[in-house]
Amino acid sequence: MARNVRYRIEHFTKYRYGVPVRNCAMSLALKPIADRGQRVASFRIETEPEGSVFPVTDAFGNTRHQLHLNRDHRSLSITAHSTVDVSSPDAPPGGCDEGAWETIRGWADSYHHWDFLDHSGLTLPSPALERFVQRIGIAPAGDPLAVLNRLSGALFERFEYVPGSTTISSTIEHILDTGRGVCQDYAHVMIAIARTWGIPARYVSGYLHDESGRGGGARCEGGGRSARSDGGGGGAASHAWVECLLPGPGWTGFDPTNAMLADERHVRVAVGRDYQDVSPTRGVLFGGGETQLEVEVSMEAVPEYPADSSISMHEETLR
Repeated sequence: MARNVRYRIEHFTKYRYGVPVRNCAMSLALKPIADRGQRVASFRIETEPEGSVFPVTDAFGNTRHQLHLNRDHRSLSITAHSTVDVSSPDAPPGGCDEGAWETIRGWADSYHHWDFLDHSGLTLPSPALERFVQRIGIAPAGDPLAVLNRLSGALFERFEYVPGSTTISSTIEHILDTGRGVCQDYAHVMIAIARTWGIPARYVSGYLHDESGRGGGARCEGGGRSARSDGGGGGAASHAWVECLLPGPGWTGFDPTNAMLADERHVRVAVGRDYQDVSPTRGVLFGGGETQLEVEVSMEAVPEYPADSSISMHEETLR
């Protein structure tokens, strides 16, 4: 039976600058995706100082907000408030269509899937990656869904989850060499392997609600960012996982950091080739000097929201 959950999410970002910033232009990827199984009931962005904010759609279909601030400031706070309804599928996908690998091989010449088949900057293949795949003994044979589930489980078992062990610019060589990383690194390794098998794979940024309480269950630190829990019976943090395109199931979410399929605990914000395409905040500024960054995420499961409520997609774009 499908389970539906409503979340209230607050994503707070604060920059403190060593010297005044005269003006800045930033791109914000903070609005959750409205598509299959996920509906955005409300969303707003607040900034301090107040700036000009307007939405745009990027090349991957994500909603970004452009922030322009043309006055001197020594700090900048950005707070995104979201209310999101998420529905789990009636049942997990059972397997791919017959002849799935033949279909997948046919996608190699498809321009439509090129972005998620070509190797991006943080998901490059290498001899080290080849050796790792040989060691774990998983090959692209049999049902692709089952193979990817085994791969997700192998990454969970082989790597040690250590917040702060990598940075947002770390390549997969770091986690392959040290065996340590965070969700971003697990996702990059799985994407790189899936693409070498010819499977379109994309990076997903978002949030994960930990129903057992912060630190007591699911692993999610979003590259070492801080997180806090505000009720709702659990904890939360920025998180990253993987979606692979499969014949039959379509785009299917895998969370190798937690050895699970993405479900109603995962709230999707943006998709891209790797982290660089979906970073929550990025931009240019004039001035600033040394910069300090603070990020906090709170996520509350709304208790009064009926668990069996149907999620109507209305006119939202499905993809």
